[in-house]
Amino acid sequence: MKKGILFIVSGPSGVGKGTVSKALLEGSNGKMVFSVSATTRSPRPGEVHGREYFFVSDDEFNRMIDEGEFIEYMKVFGRNNYGTPRKYVEEQLNMGHDVLLDIDVNGAMKVKENCPEAVAIMLAPPSMKELRRRLETRGTEEQPVIERRLAEAKTELSRMGEYDYVVVNDDLDSAIEKCRMILETSKSTPQYCSDFVDALIAEDF
Repeated sequence: MKKGILFIVSGPSGVGKGTVSKALLEGSNGKMVFSVSATTRSPRPGEVHGREYFFVSDDEFNRMIDEGEFIEYMKVFGRNNYGTPRKYVEEQLNMGHDVLLDIDVNGAMKVKENCPEAVAIMLAPPSMKELRRRLETRGTEEQPVIERRLAEAKTELSRMGEYDYVVVNDDLDSAIEKCRMILETSKSTPQYCSDFVDALIAEDF
């Protein structure tokens, strides 16, 4: 069984990460799973432990940090904490499933640090004006919050060069298709096919 690949989709708020990630998962025919994070917040109605999140206590979260059980984590004092459990990701990859991480830029770079074989895609807006329009159109945040998100977006987008690929989400269907092509292309690299290459070279003729 071929081991799966860890894919990261990240980018600034409002760029469409959630929509693109959902489309990739739905179009994978069960070959890709979404990474389940651990969190210290309480379950919301309908949420199931191990499906939406792994719900853990603060003490358990701290223990997982101390024992190196996270690929990446965000610990904010006075707020809920989130982290990507290494065990869950490795189990899914070893079962042959591709694993998708929808994560912010800081988290993505931490994952690349711990898992350099991961394929990181930066989803970018066609322009900052369009990003502003999208943030304002969704109508979920006050103007000061939108201004802060736009400032954060500038910082996040400045790190494009640290990613493996950049996909501009100017047209949703096109962006989804480009991400799918990246996923398929990643499975044709010498690194991913190393077992096949070694066996082929060792074979008698």
